[in-house]
Amino acid sequence: MEKKTIFITGAGSGIGRATALLFHAHGWCIGACDTSQGALDALSSELKERCSTYCADVRDKHELESAVRTFCEEVGGRLDIMFNNAGIAIGGYFEDVPFEKTRDMVDINLMGVLNGFHVSIPYLKNTVGSLCISTSSSAAIYGAAGMATYTATKYAIKGFTHAMSVELSRFGVRVADVMPGIIDTPLWAGARYKDGEVAGTYEKIPKLNAGLTDERRTIAPIEVARAVWSAYHGDRLHWYVPEELERSDKATSADYQKRRDELLNAQK
Repeated sequence: MEKKTIFITGAGSGIGRATALLFHAHGWCIGACDTSQGALDALSSELKERCSTYCADVRDKHELESAVRTFCEEVGGRLDIMFNNAGIAIGGYFEDVPFEKTRDMVDINLMGVLNGFHVSIPYLKNTVGSLCISTSSSAAIYGAAGMATYTATKYAIKGFTHAMSVELSRFGVRVADVMPGIIDTPLWAGARYKDGEVAGTYEKIPKLNAGLTDERRTIAPIEVARAVWSAYHGDRLHWYVPEELERSDKATSADYQKRRDELLNAQK
């Protein structure tokens, strides 16, 4: 029996790394992609076998295509899951963030996902029961001041997931996304800008939210990895981590203006 395979972008840390460890423990072959060779080496050293690593930037479609092709050739042409997970978070009021940093977010968070879909479809459609899943965010529930571009990229992934779940059904390929809330990952080390200069990071947020018990509570990356595992064995479109975020999403969708007004009032 052929071993199942998963290709993960942003596999060197956080959610991607946790997913690689979980699926490897279940006997899967791992294709791990990241821009940090050191992080990939550490992952490969820990897993020891059934793990192929590729230092590639998801912004470069040719690099990503080469990595996915090489991995699929190594594992006999099958691709059970493509996990478009790579992403960055850079914050600050829109006019305060250097525009090249804004472009970086769009190119990595959104174009990286589009690239991932495009290069993986030939392999997914030839693998029975395959899944293309992407990391969206609770930021796709409502817009947060100071994170406008990040929010836009995650809303885009959510919408793209909807469309592609219908498009790729003609090949028997399933499409889903995970929508994490506050996850304790290096993502929070992203810069926060003010007047075009770095004014800090968001690193304190996971610690500040660690004591909460509602949907804003800090959660370990393994919980998102488990959602990816459940997505492969299920048929839902969106996988919320924690699950309470689904109620918030439905409430916002029912009345976007009400949610906007709540956010405005919270700033007063």
